[in-house]
Amino acid sequence: MSKESRRSARNAARAGSSRPASSGPSGADRAGRRERVRRYEQKSFVERYRSLIIGAAVVVIGALVVGLVVVQSTQAAYSCSIEWDPAPTPSPAADTTPRLGYAQDDMGRLHNVAKPQKYTFCPPASGNHFNDPLVLGPITPRVYKPTDKVGPPNWIHNLEHGGLVILYRGDSDGATEAGLKRFQEFFDTFPPSPICKTPPHQLSPVIARFDEMKWPYAAIVWQRVLPLPEWDPALALRFYATESERLDADGAFITPPEPQCALPSASPGASESVAPSESPSGSPAASDSAAPSAVAPGSSPSPSPS
Repeated sequence: MSKESRRSARNAARAGSSRPASSGPSGADRAGRRERVRRYEQKSFVERYRSLIIGAAVVVIGALVVGLVVVQSTQAAYSCSIEWDPAPTPSPAADTTPRLGYAQDDMGRLHNVAKPQKYTFCPPASGNHFNDPLVLGPITPRVYKPTDKVGPPNWIHNLEHGGLVILYRGDSDGATEAGLKRFQEFFDTFPPSPICKTPPHQLSPVIARFDEMKWPYAAIVWQRVLPLPEWDPALALRFYATESERLDADGAFITPPEPQCALPSASPGASESVAPSESPSGSPAASDSAAPSAVAPGSSPSPSPS
């Protein structure tokens, strides 16, 4: 056998011993085997970054909640449209009794507050207010320091029950250490209410800072304001005695809207029996006019009939 013949025989033998990967033991092709094709589905953006998106959303919501809390805590509790300045009034007739203070328009008395609570006139003698005793309103009577955060939404509820509120501006002597001491002396000797005999320090007096007014001081009962160019404790007490609780001719309460007694302990008109015969010198006298108007600085309105 030639060399080429032997080479061909060896190649043929090698070819016969090798089987295709797809062949069976007999050399035949395997039946039923299919080629596997791997398919890769393209994920959406949300699916690919779901964890990051959820984490970012949590952070944003948390920041919004914290921001809302901060804004609400720092937002002013009230705002004023007008710094109230009552108009001068004519002198009373000879047979009438002057009343202290000035009547102010009723601004409502709902027990809810939206920040900032808007009052047409400041200082307000009525209006919407908190209904959360001893915490938000009516608040505990005491001498509040200039840094204490109390305002009309807190103490108007005291007025609604017949309380007296004394206000002082932050630039007045009332904000000084000596002024606060004088207020404390007034507070410590405060009397019961004139008709219901509500004990002192149950509703009155609330003494607090209030800057949105034209006078250094003011005494306030429900719907009535007594401007004070200087602190006058005797005049403030007289105002409280004659205006905080008042009765009509039939013995029914004119004010306050929510008195602290059902049956008055005094006869009708008793609250007016101690009214002064004339207005003290240098102090604003009475007026039933509720319309505000400009008054020249330093001028004193004249008294008016009851």
